Amino acid sequence: MTVDLAAAGAFLAAHGRLLDRRRFELLTGAGDADAVVAAVDGYRNPDGGYGWGLEPDLRSATSQPGGALHALEAFADLAPVATPRAAQVCDWLASVSLPDGGVPFALPVPDPAACAPFWVQADAATSSLQLTGVIAATAYRVPGLDPATTPWLARATAYCLDAIRELDASVHAMELAFAVQFLDAAGRSVPEAADLVDRVRPWIPADGLLHVAGGAEGEFMRPLDFAPFPGGPARALFAPSVVEAELDRLAAGQQDDGGWTVDFDSYSPAAALEWRGHATVRALVLLRANGRL
Repeated sequence: MTVDLAAAGAFLAAHGRLLDRRRFELLTGAGDADAVVAAVDGYRNPDGGYGWGLEPDLRSATSQPGGALHALEAFADLAPVATPRAAQVCDWLASVSLPDGGVPFALPVPDPAACAPFWVQADAATSSLQLTGVIAATAYRVPGLDPATTPWLARATAYCLDAIRELDASVHAMELAFAVQFLDAAGRSVPEAADLVDRVRPWIPADGLLHVAGGAEGEFMRPLDFAPFPGGPARALFAPSVVEAELDRLAAGQQDDGGWTVDFDSYSPAAALEWRGHATVRALVLLRANGRL
C-alpha cells in the first residue's frame, strides 16, 4: 500500500493539534526537535507533569499519568536527540508513584468536564499495570532514559515485572497489550522482561486479535498493539505474515481526507478530532519504523 504523505499533512493542517503537526513535520524532515518540545510544553504544569487534554479524553488541567505518557511519546520521536524534559517528567512520575513502584491509572480529577468516566472514576490509591506498563514501554524508547540513570524507570520496571508474573488468563485485553509492549521495549536490555514473553503467549491468539471488553463493538487489540516496533522479543508472538498483513492494513487505513481513524469511542467532539490527529501521526511513526515509508 502507498501512503500519501501530502494528504496526511493536509489533514493535520486542517484538523490536527499543533503538537501533531509539529510531530508530523519532524517525521517528514521539515521540522525540528525544539518545535516538538515547545508544543508539548503547552500542556506542562509547574509541577513538571502534563495535563490540559494532552490525553484527549482527559480534559483536566491537572497533571496526570496519561499526560506523561503522551509527553514521552513525543519525546521518543526526537531520537537521537534528547531533551531534559524527559528526565523531568520521570521525576514527576516518581513523585506520584505508589510504594510498589507503579503509578495509578489516574490521579483525582477535580475538573471532570468532558473527561471519560474511566479517568474520573479511577482508583488513585492502586497501581495500574496498564498505565505503568505503557508509560515505561514508551520511556524505553526515549533518548537518555534507562533504568541505570532514571530511578523512576528502574522502579517502574521492577513493578511491571512483578505484576506480569502475577497475571492470569482473565487479564483484560488492554492491560495485556500494554504489558506486552513493556516486555517488548524493556526486553531489549532487561533479560527478565524478554523471558516473560513466553509466559503471556498462551493468552494471545495467533492472529493477535483480542476484543476489548467494555469498549466499542469493533474495538480490538491487534498485533501492532502488542509489538509495534521491530527487533523486540514480542515480535516472536506472531508469524511474520501476520505482522506484514497488519502493516498492510495500517497503511490502507488512510482515509480519503488524508487522516486515520480510531476504533474506540471518544468522549467529546474535541477528543474525537484530536484522536484522529494522534492516530495519523502514530500510523506514520509505525509505518516508518517498520520500513514502510
